[in-house]
Amino acid sequence: MKRLTKLRLFTASVLLCISGFVLAKDERPNIVVILADDLGYNDVGFTGKTEIQTPSIDQLAEDGVIFENGFVTHPYCGPSRAGLLTGRYQQRFGMENNISYTPYDPHMGLPLTEMTFAKRLQETGYHTSVFGKWHLGGAPHFQPNQRGFDYFYGFLDGGHQYFPHETTVGGTGYLLPIMRNSQVAEFDEYLTTALSRDAAKYIDRQSKKDHPFFMYVSYNAPHAPLQAPQNYIDQYKHIKDEKRRVYAAMVDAMDDGIQMLIDSLKKNGEFDNTLIFFLSDNGGLYPYSWWPDYTWADNSPYRYGKVALTEGGVHVPFIAHWPNKIKKGQRFDGLVSALDIAATSLALAGADVKDAKLDGVDLTPYVSEGKKGSPHEALFWRLEEAENLWAVRTIDAKYIRQPLPDVGHAYYDLEKDPYESTNLIGQYPKKQAKLAALWNEWNKDNIRNIQLQNMAYLERRKAFFDELYKESVEASEAKPPMIIK
Repeated sequence: MKRLTKLRLFTASVLLCISGFVLAKDERPNIVVILADDLGYNDVGFTGKTEIQTPSIDQLAEDGVIFENGFVTHPYCGPSRAGLLTGRYQQRFGMENNISYTPYDPHMGLPLTEMTFAKRLQETGYHTSVFGKWHLGGAPHFQPNQRGFDYFYGFLDGGHQYFPHETTVGGTGYLLPIMRNSQVAEFDEYLTTALSRDAAKYIDRQSKKDHPFFMYVSYNAPHAPLQAPQNYIDQYKHIKDEKRRVYAAMVDAMDDGIQMLIDSLKKNGEFDNTLIFFLSDNGGLYPYSWWPDYTWADNSPYRYGKVALTEGGVHVPFIAHWPNKIKKGQRFDGLVSALDIAATSLALAGADVKDAKLDGVDLTPYVSEGKKGSPHEALFWRLEEAENLWAVRTIDAKYIRQPLPDVGHAYYDLEKDPYESTNLIGQYPKKQAKLAALWNEWNKDNIRNIQLQNMAYLERRKAFFDELYKESVEASEAKPPMIIK
């Protein structure tokens, strides 16, 4: 039965020539999702004016569609990626904080109740791959090859050092080795470049096959630590702030890496029939009082940044490019979510999603068929690490609660005030009540968080092993000395 189901899905897009027993080339598009890490909204050229050079990304934007109201589901790394890869709000399955890298914990990872959309693409005949940051669990059953990816080149934790001389086989955290599938891989150049080069080689290999491919290019750039090759840094000598200068170099190197992918797609005749998404996992770092030195990203014209539910934390640079189907030069102002990437990809693949419970929307009618309106009436956020932190946004308004300066409990009229500068709480009670009702309806199907935040988890884990050691010492001391005759 499973084999028949896969065959039905596959033949939805593939023509079988019975006479010659030849399988015609699958005409479904390749799909490439490029995800930056902690990228400031104004740190690419297509969103505004910046001193950082991003010609490759900007060309994709110019030749595709820019989502003016593109959002992620969470203002920091792990949960945002969980939402993107499942196509479901991460609150549906209780993953609202960053997963700790702990390869011996069978529970610390993206819950096994959830299926990534890569797995669903696999079942329709796509070859699937991930490059770079995983951050969804370190135990073997949580790793990419067990979650729907045929090929993996990258690292399992939430960040990594960028230069190979800092990485060791016995390293932990940001010093973990780079992996190819389940084995330690070579790593001999700047990490962003290494990831891009391996992804470009993957395109070279897969373009010779008869099936389409899916690539999740999950850069850790420009996430800290601030590290870049000197030749890139030297291009930004005009930037006085040293941290900003290195950050700019990191973004520039990522843009060059994306050009490697573009060049490989063009060389292999795959560019025109490849759907490329580019976005960031959340806003860039902002110098809050608890980390005042994080000054390098630019989220303007929006307020705050990473960890905030204001626009600066969740409103991200977001584009799609597909020469065969997307007319160039579009700007789309409906509400678009990272959740829509899964829904769009699976629709194009002809996947059976009746039981998937996706929260995203297929964007194809909007970007290639001229459908008007917004894909979503509203988008929703919830932060579970503290009580009563939430936000709901429609096209024209936002209702939010988060203890940030000049925010707190706030209502914003986004038509007149898109940058959330004037708090109108209490002035429009009926409109607030409508947004609250939308949020409550959404939240009724969610569950509470099932994972500890990283620091709390590490403290609890240390306490567990300390207690275990203490019990072993006490048991040893209680035993009489051994006597032999």
